[in-house]
Amino acid sequence: MLFLNGPCPGKTDHRGSCQRETHYKPGTKMTDSKYFTTTKKGEIFELKAELNSDKKEKKKEAVKKVIASMTVGKDVSALFPDVVNCMQTDNLELKKLVYLYLMNYAKSQPDMAIMAVNTFVKDCEDPNPLIRALAVRTMGCIRVDKITEYLCEPLRKCLKDEDPYVRKTAAVCVAKLHDINAQLVEDQGFLDTLKDLISDSNPMVVANAVAALSEIAESHPSSNLLDLNPQSINKLLTALNECTEWGQIFILDCLANYMPKDDREAQSICERVTPRLSHANSAVVLSAVKVLMKFMEMLSKDLDYYGTLLKKLAPPLVTLLSAEPELQYVALRNINLIVQKRPEILKHEMKVFFVKYNDPIYVKLEKLDIMIRLASQANIAQVLAELKEYATEVDVDFVRKAVRAIGRCAIKVEQSAERCVSTLLDLIQTKVNYVVQEAIVVIKDIFRKYPNKYESVIATLCENLDSLDEPEARAAMIWIVGEYAERIDNADELLESFLEGFHDESTQVQLQLLTAIVKLFLKKPTETQELVQQVLSLATQDSDNPDLRDRGYIYWRLLSTDPVAAKEVVLAEKPLISEETDLIEPTLLDELICYIGTLASVYHKPPSAFVEGSRGIVHKSLPPRTGSSESAESPDAAPSGAPPSEQPAVIPTQGDLLGDLLNLDLGPPVSGPPVATSSVQMGAVDLLGGGLDSLMSGTGFTAPSTVMPANLGPPPSSGLGDLFDLAGGVGTLSGSHVAPKTVWLPAMKAKGLEISGTFSRQVGAISMDLLLTNKALQVMSDFAIQFNRNSFGLAPAAPLQIHAPLAPNQTVEISLPLNTVGSVMKMDPLNNLQVAVKNNIDVFYFSTLYPLHILFVEDGKMERQMFLATWKDIPNENEAQFHIKDCPLSADAVSSKLQGSNIFTVAKRNVEGQDMLYQSLKLTNGIWVLAELRIQPGSPSFALSLKCRAPEVSQYVYQAYETILKN
Repeated sequence: MLFLNGPCPGKTDHRGSCQRETHYKPGTKMTDSKYFTTTKKGEIFELKAELNSDKKEKKKEAVKKVIASMTVGKDVSALFPDVVNCMQTDNLELKKLVYLYLMNYAKSQPDMAIMAVNTFVKDCEDPNPLIRALAVRTMGCIRVDKITEYLCEPLRKCLKDEDPYVRKTAAVCVAKLHDINAQLVEDQGFLDTLKDLISDSNPMVVANAVAALSEIAESHPSSNLLDLNPQSINKLLTALNECTEWGQIFILDCLANYMPKDDREAQSICERVTPRLSHANSAVVLSAVKVLMKFMEMLSKDLDYYGTLLKKLAPPLVTLLSAEPELQYVALRNINLIVQKRPEILKHEMKVFFVKYNDPIYVKLEKLDIMIRLASQANIAQVLAELKEYATEVDVDFVRKAVRAIGRCAIKVEQSAERCVSTLLDLIQTKVNYVVQEAIVVIKDIFRKYPNKYESVIATLCENLDSLDEPEARAAMIWIVGEYAERIDNADELLESFLEGFHDESTQVQLQLLTAIVKLFLKKPTETQELVQQVLSLATQDSDNPDLRDRGYIYWRLLSTDPVAAKEVVLAEKPLISEETDLIEPTLLDELICYIGTLASVYHKPPSAFVEGSRGIVHKSLPPRTGSSESAESPDAAPSGAPPSEQPAVIPTQGDLLGDLLNLDLGPPVSGPPVATSSVQMGAVDLLGGGLDSLMSGTGFTAPSTVMPANLGPPPSSGLGDLFDLAGGVGTLSGSHVAPKTVWLPAMKAKGLEISGTFSRQVGAISMDLLLTNKALQVMSDFAIQFNRNSFGLAPAAPLQIHAPLAPNQTVEISLPLNTVGSVMKMDPLNNLQVAVKNNIDVFYFSTLYPLHILFVEDGKMERQMFLATWKDIPNENEAQFHIKDCPLSADAVSSKLQGSNIFTVAKRNVEGQDMLYQSLKLTNGIWVLAELRIQPGSPSFALSLKCRAPEVSQYVYQAYETILKN
């Protein structure tokens, strides 16, 4: 017989095989319908029947089957009411199973879940503390809004329960409830009860209360939930000795967020935390290390205790390295941070970081990194012997890193440089391809650090030229040949050999080759003229890489216009490279020290960089060092490298914009060439009063002489023609935004003369780009132009030159150069410009608004320290806040776009997931404007804060930002 509805309805043994026998009476006729009818009700029906059985054992078995089905992913939500009925039992095991089912299905069956509320309330008053705790734990896991309000009363009772097991469970339940409905928890006063639990007599309750409050505080950084004071800290330290290992971690993490009032309190806390360093759980050890590293900032280095603490920190860190590889890796990533902050802790422990043959590669590479950080004159011989050994290993990645490490040791410990170089030469003699290539890369860095010291090895390097196939090694070798071309007899031949496959090389090699050949040409001009022509032609005419093309053009222009300047630029003395190039930036390192023992310390990134949404992540920093008065909050991202004794200069107060600058007739800027005055003072006539006799008569109109950059012609015999079109559009190189032309004076109002225009700034020169159209029936001639006095002294720097008369329906395009040495008068709005244009028919007046960014000068980039000092010096009331919407650009795109219009990024940092750009710009009249631009990645809205001694300009600077970024 065929059963379509599930398994056979007969008795089943525990393996599910059918035990039912079917007997047919002889002669019965089987109809087909029998195949489709069955008495079988299905598995769910069977379970339902078993759940409602009177026998306790059968009930328990049924609930276990339900849980098993639920675990493997079957939908057993239809049994909800039947399972809930099983809650009424004294059997703890059965109750746990029912609660497990309830947690899983309450969200999908909220109406049914309410049926369980009465049982929860009853269970919370059960004489058995285990059942009370179980009930309150389950209540916290049922994330259904309808139920939460019914749970407040039972939870309140459990928080004050006589049994500590129930209290500690209830404490965690508050954190869960806060996640579902924060407002309810605050209204019911649970947060205050949690704070009281910090003073509980049971250490586990204290630990859970701290854990719950920390969890809630993280999602609400502004709330001061963990209001720690010396009394509460004392209670936490007392509980620390007696609670479980996870409780200890919660308490230690909480202590790490406390700021002791002085060094004595910091020392007292350190003394009580130090015993945790010998704990068996590595998480407890790292949390204790975090507390000690943080509070050591407040201890004076002269204290005996400081030295003792340093000695105590080393053994636990070393012990962590005897764990399994995964734990070792986490420990090593944390040790890497600790060594960068305080190398003295592990300076005598170099041997534990020596690599073992069976270490996984990720542990090997991390140990290698720490070895270099700990390398010093005392242990360098040991380290070098070890590194040389590593360079003969079979693991290619590890060998490369080991060879690079030898170079880093040479740069770090000067006394060992010679020994390092000879070690590298020995490795080059092995002729192992990848070893040779890495060695050449690091020798280039050694040459940079110690110029004119080890050049004798160049001959050996040149022998291996043919074996180089990696871009980095080829580029390094080319750099060496170019830099020391005067010492290498056949330098031109060597470089020419690279030139043959120029287009197949990577960009890195092409750029290096271009520079090296130009260096060679400047050192041996007679022999290499053809070679330099060839490389410049390849870089500029045959390449489609913009970086390469631009560099080629710059060299071509330099060589053809001013070889002396070219020599100064290309062969300039190079700054020595620093000993540690891969150190973490100090402010970030301080923040990461506060996150020891967390993922942030493994990634070496702040949590805001990798936590989704970064909700509620508080930016942490170390306490200020004893005796240091530096402010913790600062808007600059500059590394704290400036000596504190040097107070950065503040830009002097420029006085009130209205009083001092706009109502004065400013003379020409001191730095510019003297400007010839005109016979009619530009702007001295009231345009709107009609007193334009000089314009009308056409006599005596001579404009001031042009203040324009010298017109540099094309390089003589360059064969490239006027590549830059310097006479024409060199300005387009600066990337300053130019708005499209709009009609300023319609033909109707000007007897047939239509004027459209826009303003632009090109390489420091401002111009008014005009389009004049004659829509009248007569010829127009004798054009002249004049501006009224305006806020920034804009005036024509040359006459309006229209050489031929303008015939009807003819259009002429002119670029009128402007300067800012005209008469000044405050306009409303500030960027309003009133213009008079005269021709043989009449004088016509119009006014237009110029974008403020045409006045942003090229030297508007402020030094970081000066930026910080000036920002602090400008009063807060001068700060203006704006929002730029619908601008989906990244921080880098914003920065480069603004730089094209002379808004310079002084510093950039990432704070809690937001990119912060600190920018400066300077107007033609010397007014500085400082800006802070907050960019949330993925959001099209930016927040802009502007600070300026003349706040009247802020609105117009904001408009300039909008215009530039949205076009």
